[in-house]
Amino acid sequence: QVLLVESGGGSVQAGGSLRLSCSVSGYTPNSGACMGWFRQAPGKQREGVAVMRPVSSYTNYGDSVKGRFTISFDNAMNTVYLQMNSLKPEDTGMYYCATDFLPLGRCSVATTTMRDWGQGTQVTVSS
Repeated sequence: QVLLVESGGGSVQAGGSLRLSCSVSGYTPNSGACMGWFRQAPGKQREGVAVMRPVSSYTNYGDSVKGRFTISFDNAMNTVYLQMNSLKPEDTGMYYCATDFLPLGRCSVATTTMRDWGQGTQVTVSS
């Protein structure tokens, strides 16, 4: 059974930074593994922020976060990170970590129906 536990959320002023962590257990990355971060603001649909294939250098980012956010995976710690810089008020929302095994082309921020999800961590950016 896959267990995902997010941490690192909080409140920050615009322009600030946060690093989210997602501890993963029960999931062994292989060539088909896809891990990512998604977010949902009140009254809005869930959107993909960043995804990656941990066994390769492939990453994919949402247009609104390109150049500001970086996703990474620490194999030794089995933890996925999301470094968020230059935060904006529109980045506010609940951030979720998710994992799945997906074929080539399906590991994308457009794939919001991942198999396993964490409980989420709140990020609030004030202006």
